[in-house]
Order: sequence, then C-alpha cells, then structure tokens
Amino acid sequence: MSTYTTEIDNVANLCQQQGEAWSAINPESVARMKLQNQFKTGLDIARYTAGIMRRDMENYDNDSSKYTQSLGCWHGFIGQQKMISIKKHFENTDRRYLYLSGWMVAALRSDFGPLPDQSMHEKTSVSGLIEELYTFLRQADARELGGFFRELDAARKSGDEVEAARVQAKIDGHVTHVVPIIADIDAGFGNAEATYLLAKQMIEAGACCIQLENQVSDEKQCGHQDGKVTVPHSDFLAKINAVRYAFLELGVDDGVIVARTDSLGAGLTKQIAVTNEPGDLGDQYNAFLDVEEVDAADIQNGDVILNRDGKLVRPKRLASNLFQFKQGTGEARCILDCITSLQNGADLLWIETEKPHVAQIGGMVNEIRKVIPNAKLVYNNSPSFNWTLNFRQQVFDAMVEAGEDVSAYNRDNLMSVDYDDTELSKTADEKIRTFQADAAREAGIFHHLITLPTYHTAALSTDNLAKEYFGDKGMLGYVEGVQRKEIRQGIACVKHQNMAGSDMGDDHKEYFAGDAALKAAGEDNTMNQFG
Repeated sequence: MSTYTTEIDNVANLCQQQGEAWSAINPESVARMKLQNQFKTGLDIARYTAGIMRRDMENYDNDSSKYTQSLGCWHGFIGQQKMISIKKHFENTDRRYLYLSGWMVAALRSDFGPLPDQSMHEKTSVSGLIEELYTFLRQADARELGGFFRELDAARKSGDEVEAARVQAKIDGHVTHVVPIIADIDAGFGNAEATYLLAKQMIEAGACCIQLENQVSDEKQCGHQDGKVTVPHSDFLAKINAVRYAFLELGVDDGVIVARTDSLGAGLTKQIAVTNEPGDLGDQYNAFLDVEEVDAADIQNGDVILNRDGKLVRPKRLASNLFQFKQGTGEARCILDCITSLQNGADLLWIETEKPHVAQIGGMVNEIRKVIPNAKLVYNNSPSFNWTLNFRQQVFDAMVEAGEDVSAYNRDNLMSVDYDDTELSKTADEKIRTFQADAAREAGIFHHLITLPTYHTAALSTDNLAKEYFGDKGMLGYVEGVQRKEIRQGIACVKHQNMAGSDMGDDHKEYFAGDAALKAAGEDNTMNQFG
C-alpha cells in the first residue's frame, strides 16, 4: 500500500524526468493532492464499496451482531455531516452506510417541486444525488487530510520530529468517509430497458447497491400508502436481470441488488401472469387472485376467465381495471416473492411492513430460510411507523397474554404523555432501543436504515429556531439553540467557511502561486474566533 513518503518519491522521480520545465512543481504538494483525491471516478467508488458490502454480508452470516446501519440522505452536505459525525464519535465507518431514499428525492429534489413518492420526479435526479453525495464525501476526505498536512507543517516548523512522525502516521492510516450507498431505483422508472439505463447511470455515479421494488412502475406508491399494485414475478425478475447486466457491463462484478417486495400491503395486480403449466411461477401468482366460480352461460363480454382445476373462475376486477388478491395472502406472497428473487439473482431482500414487529418479520424470514438458508434483509425503520404507540401496544398485548393487570392503561390512548413514566412505557422504550439487534438476531435483518431522518430533523430544528428567533429570544434563540451547542459539541461546521473548502483553496493557492498567493485564512478571518 502506498504511503505518504512513497507518493512524494514517485512524484519527485517524475518531476526529475521532466527536468527544468517542471521545477516549479513541488512533489509533496502533488502527493497531498493525490491523497486528497483517492477515488477518481464513480466506478472506482462502486468497486471499492461493493467489496465492503460483500465482506459485511459474510461477517453477518457468521455473527448476526455484525449488522449494518444507515440513515437516509437528500443532499450531499447531509451525507457528509453524517459520516463526519460517525468518524468523530466512533473513529471509523465500519458497518455504517448511507441510504438514498426515493421518497426524499421526490419530496425534496424534483424540479416539479415537492411530490409524493410515486416515481413522478425526474429519474436522473437519483443518479445526480448519488454523484453529489460522493462529491461531498470525497471533499470530507480532502478537508480532513488538509488538516493533517497543516499539523505536519506546524510540527516540522517547530522542529518536533516526534509530533511530525505521529501526524504522518495519521495520514498513512487515514480512514475514508466514502462508504456504500444503498440507492433506491423505485420500480425501475419504466420497462426493463429503462431500469437498465438508469441503473447504469447510478453505478457510474458510484452506487454499489441498488434497491428495486416489485410494484408496477407507472402505478408506484410509497411503501406505506394504500393502492399498491404488484407485477408478476417474470416482470420483476427481468428488471433484476437488467440491473445485474448493468453491474457486469461496467465491471462491478460484485454489485449488490436488493429485491423489495411490497406484497404485504399490496392487494392489487395490473396483470394476470402468463402460465404454461400447473404449478409454475405464473400459476402460483394467479393462485392468490380473488376469484368467483362461473358457468359458461354466465360469461359476459369482456370477462377474463381462468381454468382452475377444471372449473371456470372469474378474477374480481375493479373499475380501475385492476385485479385484486384474496384477503390474508400478503405474507404468503411476500415469502414467494423473496424466494423467487434470491433464486434469480438478488442478493438481499426488503420486506415492506406496516409496523416494526420482530415476530412478524421473523416468521416470514423463517419460511424463506427453509429454502434459502442465508437469506438476509434490508429493513426500513420507517418514520411512517408510530414507534412509541406500536411498541407500547405490543407490550400491552404481551401483558394481557401473560395475565397481568392492565387496568391502568387505555390501549387506544397509549401515546399519551401521561404514560411516559410508567413501567409499560419504559419496557416499550427498551424494546425500541434493542429493536435493531433483536431483529438482526431473530429476523435475519442484515441492514437497518431510517429512510427519512433528516427530513424530520430539519423540520424539527427549524421549527424550534423559528419559534425562538422570531419570538422573545431573538438572536439568543440562534446562539443558545445552535451556535453554542455547535461549539461545545465540536460540530465541525461551526467553521462553515472551512467546511465549504476555504482552507483547501488556500492550500492550492500556495501550491500554484507560492508566496504571491492571496489567502483567506489570515488573522482577520472570523473563523479564528472558534479556536
């Protein structure tokens, strides 16, 4: 592995070969710039991060406590700050990724303005966000290394060789902010060819992992909305193939595909599957349809008729021209979707549920693992769930089942602040705290993510600031609620000019112009007030 010293030596040799014409080039400055730009292309990033995910998946198979986590992003700065914070608090980025939420792209990134999560936004905004996220993560690397270089220069200037050696070791052992992104391609934004083309753009931007769902592309709904419509397995598997072809064409041979099923909450289908023989995959899909037996004489113009075990049946068709599934078949359909996807090229599963319930998820995973023993899930720890109410109700129901006295509680009103200090609520909070570890151990969840965290944190913090700044507190509302906390918690962006790259710009000015450089980081720079 190349070190700081070897990089300098390599550039020095190159400059020596060029002779006097390159005499103004400082090899150490070039080495610094190269180290600050470790990843030259998005494909470099995709190949690097795919390796990380594959190793993490293998480690999880051996030890379920080694699950991974991420938070959703809608802007490069948000992703950058997450990884800076993770490195600050945990010193490394192990098993911590970023999630690119299609919901947040629709709500926050569309030229049409805020949109619901229905794939109506510009499809290229997805790959554009991936590129933006990695631009900011690469800048976080450059900024951190730039700080190390300044520490090294200061140690040399003071003649402290021990400190210089310590800083150089930090440079050689630098941990990149670049981590895997699980990127949401929704239902593929069209047919299999459209899915392939968009997947290529996403991979070229740096995505090593693409999440694809089994809804109808032009009827796509948010996973937690009503009216979801699924496609027959053959349609979905063609899109999985399209994504794999895109990975292989671009040389990301170990790219990761997450197959998401929305069947648990999807009671509708737009198509009746093609079936060639009893029991094939199309026939299994059609077996879930809600049908009614008919006589040949009762068949009406326009009816769709199936032959089921020698009987004529008519699938129930809605005014929207959609067909409905039988009630109570969602879990069975999810299990079939998952097994089929893993048998046909997917690497990980995503089961969209209506509540966070370890037993519910684990029950489906146990059935899947009877066929695919190492089946693993990506799971949405969604803000669409009322976590407080769900877990208080789960604890309440467990107490009832155990014969405990629940007369002090109203199950329908457990969200009330009146219950916050009760034993029931404390037990529920502990179950929320351990949910990820419990689900990783008992329900096969390899990766836990929160889709929309910063959508909500931005709204909450803005509401608090607006209330105080425009109210009686005035400027104290900002100072007390924001800046003072930034300073005392060591939040890097309190020096916002530094975060935006001013120090890196100064470094480059000095490289390019030497003593003639006009730099911004002088005594009068107000960032110096923050130490």
